[in-house]
Amino acid sequence: MAEPSYRSRAWAQTMSGHAVDGGVVRSHAATRSRLQPGPVVDRRAREEREAATLRPGAALAHGAGTRAVAERPDPQRTCFERDRDRIVHSTAFRRLAGKTQVVVQPTDHQRTRLTHALEVAQVARSIAAGIGANVTLADAMALGHDCGHGPGGHASEEAFDTFLPEGFDHATWGADVALTSLNLCAETLDGIRNHSWSRPAPMTVEGEVVSFADRIAYCAHDLEDAQRAGIVTTGQIPRSVREVVGDDRRTQLATFIRSVIGATCATGEVVMGADAARALAGLREFNYERIYTRPESQAQSEAVISVLRGLVSYYLEHLELVPQEFLSSGADRVHQVVAYVAGMTDQFAFSCAEELLGWDRARLPRWLGRGF
Repeated sequence: MAEPSYRSRAWAQTMSGHAVDGGVVRSHAATRSRLQPGPVVDRRAREEREAATLRPGAALAHGAGTRAVAERPDPQRTCFERDRDRIVHSTAFRRLAGKTQVVVQPTDHQRTRLTHALEVAQVARSIAAGIGANVTLADAMALGHDCGHGPGGHASEEAFDTFLPEGFDHATWGADVALTSLNLCAETLDGIRNHSWSRPAPMTVEGEVVSFADRIAYCAHDLEDAQRAGIVTTGQIPRSVREVVGDDRRTQLATFIRSVIGATCATGEVVMGADAARALAGLREFNYERIYTRPESQAQSEAVISVLRGLVSYYLEHLELVPQEFLSSGADRVHQVVAYVAGMTDQFAFSCAEELLGWDRARLPRWLGRGF
């Protein structure tokens, strides 16, 4: 057996850390960082800090939170901190790394559903902090808001609509199916379920914040992805939009976030100033026409729909191939199979299409931009 490298031996020597008098261990031998000793900032202390510092109307954490299945409060974390942690460690959240944001099977250069969720969370935290709302709750909602998406982006909703009488909406599916095992707080689930502008208004200020954060984030970063791919150019963005929010993602995000903060603090409602709102609508319309519904994108969506409908039909006839964890719930078989296929990443779904349905790899959805 070869001798371990110098790097491996150096790493192994850190196994036990660095002992210090008093029975504690340091991560580094010499550290200059210090805190004044004091009591642990536990859940109760955090709840008290929220009550003392958040603006009236913000959601406040209480004990274990309102959950479908009652739990004991965590001694250290607030109920919304527990929700955020559960979402981040969930399978549904991890799989967002392999799911489409705008382009199917993205390369290293384009956003995925995971990076989109992280950017929405950044925008939501910024707005929530600026208006005095509960940053932790907004963060949890934003991180979980797209966990109900199937592979291939919004085209998966049309594909699964065929099999479900109630239809497939990624927002409600995320709250009521994909994340239901996490036993999240009612406020968190409501924000996830109602983040889309076509849904009923969320019950909390933080839910309203996430609704704005989602649209702000995707309008700006989808445009940036398209610009880098050569699909659109900066000069094609309508002048009425550029004059208000600029032509780069950083300026656009800053303008939209500050507008929501300023207008919300002035009115008491989660709103955006009229000029910025018109620019946001113009940017979304531009993206819709030049990116989302361009012929190449339409062809990509049609291929996704065909693959996913084929997979659901195939698995309904071959239930022995569906993992038992999806068949053990009380839902009907069609719902269970849709749940299995909806949870797939792009790559796994298209690999299954090749293996089980005989799809030619050349016919499968692929990134259709230029320059990568």
